[in-house]
Amino acid sequence: MTEIDLFLADLDFVFGLAYRNVALISVNRLGPEFYGLQPNDNALKIRALKEAIHELGHVFGLSHCADKKCVMHFSNTILDTDFKDWHYCMTCVRTLMIAGILRHRSI
Repeated sequence: MTEIDLFLADLDFVFGLAYRNVALISVNRLGPEFYGLQPNDNALKIRALKEAIHELGHVFGLSHCADKKCVMHFSNTILDTDFKDWHYCMTCVRTLMIAGILRHRSI
């Protein structure tokens, strides 16, 4: 986790990235104050949680998901991050189960 803003060659910014078994997230754009709003520790924490789980999903072999509520859905904006849940959808859970990453999902 870093406070440094992250960029990739073809993207203006990324909230995080993963490569092989390494995941990195930046909190730079996750706080409401980046968007001119009042600081909100709870919003920052839930956004960081979502991004960390998302990047760990990549480490575990998951790709971006078409389900807009799934944590593996690509966040193009902070609104996408706010909209999606903090957990994997059933399709992503099944993929993790088949890969032997998860044994079962407790709800």
